[in-house]
Amino acid sequence: MRLDLFLKMSRLIKRRSLAKEICDAGCVHINDRVAKAGAEVKVADVLTVDIRDRLIRARILRLPQRVEGPEGIVEMLPEESE
Repeated sequence: MRLDLFLKMSRLIKRRSLAKEICDAGCVHINDRVAKAGAEVKVADVLTVDIRDRLIRARILRLPQRVEGPEGIVEMLPEESE
């Protein structure tokens, strides 16, 4: 599944166009590597989304088939201290 579509369907980001913009700006990492909107995500990948003053770290538990909340789709991970 494409990264921008996953972000929208898991409701981590509200709109797919916004998810694409954030990805293309280099604010999203998959397994500590910068990822573009078209990057493929799979179960067990760790996403890091750095938006303004928020840092979201989540492990993918399953790929959604429709738009639904993040519960059961991702496991939120604690932020790592520098």
